[in-house]
Formats: sequence, structure tokens, C-alpha cells
Amino acid sequence: MPDLTDRNHTSTPTLARYGTLFLCAIWLLAGAVGHDPWKADDILHLGVAFGMAGGDWLVPRIAGDPWLVSPPLYHWVAALCGELLGGLLPWHDAARLASVLFGAAFLAILSRMALQLLGASAALAAPLLAIGTLGLLVPLHEAQPAIVTIAGFALSLWGLSVWRQAPVRGGLILGAGIGVSFLGAGLDGAAIPLATGLILALHPAWRTQRSLAAWLAAASIALVLVLPWPLLLWQRTPGLFDVWWTAEQVSLTLHGGFSRNHFELLAWASWPVLPLALWSLWLERRHLFKPQTVLLLVATAVALFAFFADDSKPTALMPALVPLTLLAAAGAGRLRRGAASAFDWFGMMTFTLAAALIWLGGISMLTGEPARVAKNFSKPAPGFVAEASTIAIVLAIAVSVGWIAVMLRTPRSPWRAAARWSVGLTTIWLLLTALWLPWIDYGKSYRSVSAEFRQALGSNPGCLARRGLGLAQRASFDYFDGIRTVGSGRARDCRHLIVQTSPLAEKDLPGWRLILDTSRPGDKSERLRLYRRSN
Repeated sequence: MPDLTDRNHTSTPTLARYGTLFLCAIWLLAGAVGHDPWKADDILHLGVAFGMAGGDWLVPRIAGDPWLVSPPLYHWVAALCGELLGGLLPWHDAARLASVLFGAAFLAILSRMALQLLGASAALAAPLLAIGTLGLLVPLHEAQPAIVTIAGFALSLWGLSVWRQAPVRGGLILGAGIGVSFLGAGLDGAAIPLATGLILALHPAWRTQRSLAAWLAAASIALVLVLPWPLLLWQRTPGLFDVWWTAEQVSLTLHGGFSRNHFELLAWASWPVLPLALWSLWLERRHLFKPQTVLLLVATAVALFAFFADDSKPTALMPALVPLTLLAAAGAGRLRRGAASAFDWFGMMTFTLAAALIWLGGISMLTGEPARVAKNFSKPAPGFVAEASTIAIVLAIAVSVGWIAVMLRTPRSPWRAAARWSVGLTTIWLLLTALWLPWIDYGKSYRSVSAEFRQALGSNPGCLARRGLGLAQRASFDYFDGIRTVGSGRARDCRHLIVQTSPLAEKDLPGWRLILDTSRPGDKSERLRLYRRSN
């Protein structure tokens, strides 16, 4: 791994810098707008933001009920975006621009840190590798506070890298990163950068004469960011604070464990940065205790430990992808010719074939031919009718031509394989959003189900009880049609009951009359039923 003072790549072509910026921008925007809130995380967090825009900015709520799973920084920003830009875009699209803002901040910090650690070429490679990483593709395009967490972790690592030359300044940045991580995911999010910093304190490079001042600076900034929201919550609603604090303590316990699911998720979600990071470590095997390498190794180890100690969720792996991407940026330009060629050809063939299949699917949805392919789309989405969009088709053609040009005209360089991989994945993502997004939206949105419930309930349904109704469904009904349900003792006198169950569950309920039995188009795993009291 190049030394901090290495300046063999101090300048990069202006075209490459602007090309990287443009690619990252369209990658962030594609898929972030143009569709309804989707099950499950997308509608959950948009539902919280929607509730905040309705008046309560302190307590996160879903359909009126407290939801104290994470601090509300993401939801604050999403609610502000929705309120400020809701006149130009649908409210949910405007709110989802919070993901674009936090995603852009994450990529910018990642690039800045790569510049400081590895040089100017790596500063372009790091964000390109990030947008080419499979595990970041979907989360960074939905309403997701985990984006705040990885932005905070990247900020913390940047602070730790600055620490060696300017301890106090590095401490301030580290503290800001810890605070932002907390506001994204709570104590378990803040624990990862904090543990990384404490372990690195054992390394001589981070034990300087001004280390104590740096830690005081870090603690001061972190506390300024961490304390206000919990203190306001405790002051206003002590009972909800106790609920939140108990959940935070549970989140710090080891409730996962090494499992096959963890390793399978790690294998695909970290592609291609994990093999490139391992190659980088192999090249540096005799210098693993160099400060730059130790920083990224410790950060990776801590984040992976947190991932394996948690449930095997894609968002739990996201912090580990931050240092892995930086390690990969150090090794991507040093691949041997055979390995680089194999990686390059694998990416080009994979994405070219995928692009062809996406085009085939898009054409079959519009024309009905080939009939066998069209049937594969109509079966899971009964009733869907594709409509030709000139803008979408022109965009898809332009993206496809651009991919062909990249394959034919990209000059040889140590970074060509990584760059073409990122361009290829962005091409596939853009084609999906241009040609398949209406079909995906049709099956993942609860808009039609909510409209059926609203029509069946009428204008004054009174109290609505619920049984087994999930958070995503509750958030969807509230967002689309203002339908709110109550549970437990509050539901005793309700005239209506909404039940979420399986298709095989018994329909008859004593004392209730079934008036609606529906589901999302093509959803064979759940049924949503509306009952009215029979007496």
C-alpha cells in the first residue's frame, strides 16, 4: 500500500475526474425516484419521515405509533426534503433524496480519505469501487438510515487518518463521525468507529504527545451530537426514553453468531471489493503494521465482528464495506495482467449478457413477444399493462450505446478493469430503472391494496383494529390513504378489523363478517382481510 507521502499519482486527467463524478451522480439518482414506497425498509423509513412532517419531529412514529428503532437524523433530513421539494416531485420521491444526499457525502468522504492514504488515482477508484459493490446497490437507493451510519464510519476513518499529522483536527473529525454514526443507527452504530479508534490507540502511530487532547476533542464533538436527542426524548416522554434505552442496550449484546448465512451474504455482497482487498493485503503481507494498513485492517475486523455478532442482514454488513473498499482501491491498480484481464472480461461478458436480457424483458412486456418471456412477467404481476415511455426508451438506448463505447474505447490502464466493472453495474441499474421499474413498482407497492381498503371502509369508518398487521403495511396504509389502526386494549370497541395472514388461514372469525380479502398483485404469501363486526 503506497505511503502517505507517495505522490506517484498526484494528478489525474480532468476527464477522468468529471467522468467519475458524473457516473456517481447518475448512479445515486437512478432508482431513488420514480416509484412508490416499497416493502419493507423503504416504506418504514418514509413512513417515519411522513409522520415527522405531520408535526412531531422528536419521536419517530409509524402510523401514529412510536417506533424507536434508530435515532431520527435520516428521517429529519427526509422529512425536510419531502416538505421542501414535495411540490416538484411526489412526496416520497422528494423524501428519498435524503438517501442521495447522504450517499453523495459517503462517496465524497471515501474519495477524500483514499486521496490522503493512497494517492489521486485511488481517490477516483474508491468511489467507483463503492458504486460497483453489490451490497451497496439496493440500500443506497432506498430510504435507509444505514447510509448515515456508513457515512459516519467513513468520516471517523478519515479523522483517524488525519490524526497522525494533526491529532486535534483528526480527533474532531473522529468525534463527528462517531456522532453521525450514532444518529444513523444508535449505540451499535457508534460502537464500531469508537472501538476502531480505541484499538488503534495501542499503535505507536496514534500515541503522540497530543493524543489526550485529540481524544478530548473527539469526546466533546461526539457528545454534542449524541446527547441532545436522547435528553429531549427523556425530558418530554420518559416512558418512551426507557423503551428506547432498553432496546439500545439489547442491541449491544451478541445476539447473532457465525452461520452459513453470514458467509453467503459476505461472499456476494462484498463483491468485488473483498477479493481485491485480500489481494492488496497479500501484496502488503510484509508491511501489515504500517499505519495505513493497520487502520484499514482494524476497521475491517471490528466491522466484521459486529456483522457476525448480529443477524445476517445486508445493512449489518455495510460498515465493513467501507474499509474493504479502501483496501480494494489500494490493490485494484496492482493486479497482475492475467488477473486484471480475467476480471475485465468477466465484467464485460456478465454485464453485456445482463443488458441483453433486460432489453429482452422490456420488449416482451411492451409487445407480448416472445410469448414465453412475456408470460414470465405477467404471471407474478397479474393485471400489469406496460406502457411505452419515449424518455425511458431513449435513456435505455443511450445507456446501452454508452456501455458499448466504454467496452471499445477505454484505454489500457491499471484501473481499467475496476472502472469498467463500475460502469457495467451502473449500466445494468439504469436499464432496470428505465425498462423494468413500472413492473417492479406494480408488485412491490401497497397503493392498490390501500385504495381497496379505503373504498371498502368509506369516508367515516371509525376505529380500526388490527391483528398481525406488519409495520410496512401499517405505514403504507397511513401514507397512501390515511388509514390508521389500533392494537391491544384500544381495539375492543372498533367496528372494523384488518388482519394480515396467510392465504391458507381460516377466513371466518367469530363475531366478524369478512368484507374484503385482497393482496398485492401476484403476492402468494400474504393476505390482507377487512372485517366488520356482525353484531
